Amino acid sequence: MVPIKAEIRAAITQALHRAGLASRVSLGLAEEVEIPDFIVSSPREEKFGDFAANIAMQLAKPARRPPREVAAVILEHFDYGACPWVERIEVAGPGFLNFYLRPQWLQEALRQVIEQGERFGRSLVGAGRKVNVEFVSANPTGLLHMGNARGAALGDSIAALLDFCGFDVTREFYINDTGLQIERFAASLEALYLQEFGEDVPVPEDGYHGADLAATVKRFIAETGDTYRHTPPEERREALARFAVAEKIAAIRDSLERFGVRYDVWFSEQELHRSGAVERVIRELKARGETFEREGALWFKAEKYGVEKDEVLVRSTGAATYFAADVAYHANKFDRGFAWLINVWGADHHGHVPRVKAALRALGYDADRLDVIIMQLVRLFRGGEIVRMSKRTGEFVTLDELLEEVGRDAARYFFVLRSADSHLDFDLDLARAQSMENPVYYVQYAHARIASLFRQLSLKGKALPEIGAVDLSVLTSEEEERLLRKLADFPDEVVDAALDLAPHRLTGYIYELAGLFHAFYNVHRVIGSEPGLEEARLLLVQAVGIVLRQGLRLLGISAPERM
Repeated sequence: MVPIKAEIRAAITQALHRAGLASRVSLGLAEEVEIPDFIVSSPREEKFGDFAANIAMQLAKPARRPPREVAAVILEHFDYGACPWVERIEVAGPGFLNFYLRPQWLQEALRQVIEQGERFGRSLVGAGRKVNVEFVSANPTGLLHMGNARGAALGDSIAALLDFCGFDVTREFYINDTGLQIERFAASLEALYLQEFGEDVPVPEDGYHGADLAATVKRFIAETGDTYRHTPPEERREALARFAVAEKIAAIRDSLERFGVRYDVWFSEQELHRSGAVERVIRELKARGETFEREGALWFKAEKYGVEKDEVLVRSTGAATYFAADVAYHANKFDRGFAWLINVWGADHHGHVPRVKAALRALGYDADRLDVIIMQLVRLFRGGEIVRMSKRTGEFVTLDELLEEVGRDAARYFFVLRSADSHLDFDLDLARAQSMENPVYYVQYAHARIASLFRQLSLKGKALPEIGAVDLSVLTSEEEERLLRKLADFPDEVVDAALDLAPHRLTGYIYELAGLFHAFYNVHRVIGSEPGLEEARLLLVQAVGIVLRQGLRLLGISAPERM
């Protein structure tokens, strides 16, 4: 099924070419007018049609004509045969083109949902294009917090949407297992280790003070005894860091898998250094004349690319910076054949994005193929008060604690409830509530209601009818038509959410679909309605269940049959 919006867009573009609006001939201009990117969307009010296009307003300025005149010309040259579902088009307001479709298109949409089942909404938009989605990538120095959890839900949902739209998707976790933070981590572990043997060694002030590290050190001693007590400090710190990083990564992996997130690649920063990739990138930037030396350090000429200030690549100590490693890592991803790189980063990385993109441009890569989603902070609320401390760690609330309190489904739904660039207030009481005020309960209850209805049907000795044997034209009530329209929107909603890297759009869609179903179910009898109508309504309900189930799965949320 070609999404109807795509058909309308194509037909409008053809009309523009036929009208000559895209050439200098009819306009008397010295140059051609380029057709802008325009939107075909569902109007806010049903009286304005099934779909509306804003192309006339987009073209008005370059065409030097009033938008309603441009709309009239498009309307004059529109080929209804190229878009057979369109019954009529009207010009409205400042120049919107409002499209009114034949009633049969809704019946066709329902038929396709039933026939395609779980494949409904899948597309080939991605055409097998290789995409790398890197998300969470938490330092392996502690437990996962709320920011990591939001990044996990966003990244995994984006990856699922892109996969559903025909992209070849790789989920990747970048392990920051070298550099200054690991040195501080090792020093902190060493202090705790020596304390276990009665030595008065404080944890460095700029080190890591998490309560979980003491437990890690105890496990290290349980395995190695006092073997490293009298070894050189460098050897002791290296052994402690190696043990602790492996343990933390294993814990991170376990937590994320409980959250429903599984990665294809766990990429080690250490491997970048061992393979010489960081040194190669630095040499290449030097060879291209993109560096300079100052105060014994090697700098990248970031200002040359419009970045606020230049960036250090190699410190005066001779050590490569995290920035150099990050540039090498992104170059490595391009070299692995990925056509599109997507990163989900926290708000504290905002200034890092232009610097990395500038370095990639300097190396000859197309930095426009890197998209970075900057994710805003999460605040937890309980009883109307902000939750600041973890009961277990005495610090931040961990992902594991959140899962224990509200469960995976509620956590994942709430984390993609808003756009990534919006601050998120997570109400723990609401997430736990078994009521219609809880949005994830509201959606899942719609699916459970459908499953219950089909169990009732089975108890009566009946089965779902075959789509080809049912007259769907009897679905004419306002509630039925709204459900049908919403079902027909699903393929476009999925594509839009995927390409815009905006899973919150799908969250909003399934919530609205659930609301339309509840409104229908509360007004209309399904089993026991008049012959012909019962069969059609059963198929309508079946289709709603299919789409709800698919939408929830794309967000990593279960579709329960009982609640």
